[in-house]
Amino acid sequence: MLYFLIFLSGIASGFLNVVAGGGSLLTLPLLTLLGMGIDVANGTNRIAILLQNIVAVRNFQKGKVLPVKLSLLCGIPAAVGSIVGTMIVVDLDQNLLKKIVGVLLLIMGLFFFIKPKMWSGEPNKKINPFLAAIAFFGIGVYGGFIQAGVGFFFIFFTAALLGLDLVKNNALKVFIVLLYTPISLIIFLLNGKVMFLAGLILGLGSMVGAYLGVKFALKKGINWLRYIVFATILVSGVSYLI
Repeated sequence: MLYFLIFLSGIASGFLNVVAGGGSLLTLPLLTLLGMGIDVANGTNRIAILLQNIVAVRNFQKGKVLPVKLSLLCGIPAAVGSIVGTMIVVDLDQNLLKKIVGVLLLIMGLFFFIKPKMWSGEPNKKINPFLAAIAFFGIGVYGGFIQAGVGFFFIFFTAALLGLDLVKNNALKVFIVLLYTPISLIIFLLNGKVMFLAGLILGLGSMVGAYLGVKFALKKGINWLRYIVFATILVSGVSYLI
């Protein structure tokens, strides 16, 4: 029954990660119910992240909304950052880190009201490559270390720095995550922090969720995505602060 719940949570998390973010906030607690430590749950979860983003990237590409060159420009520093994040020994108190992330997420949520046009895209926005590289390196560090909630940071910075609407924003996000996830997964594997059976069951569910998420994003467009992203940011931010 617990494995069945993990499969269902994979569907939910795959959908959420594609259209918004925060799917790992559903899967990590369930994986720990199997007796995993949070480090093993974090590593096992990477299997699902990898599989769902393979599906998502393929379908966004078929929908012709994936900016490949721009994704590579941002994905390379993010991949380097993920190596640092996965290998680093973080001295910061974990409870303090969660509260900082929670506050940052709630601040992001305010931007949905303060700057609603920000999420519709700015096609002629001037891009600062250096600033983008620094931002995506930092996101990669966070994603390599924790992963949970990293999608929200991608969404915010791709809108703020690159001027992409939420549909292309999500397409770029899953492409970048697909670039660095194999690196993180290999490092977790080498350190014995992955349970394959649970990861594959979670991954199968997440592939279904990712497919449904892409179809939803392409069909419903920016307005629906804005509401979903706002709701998931709000819930995730509060969950980090509690």
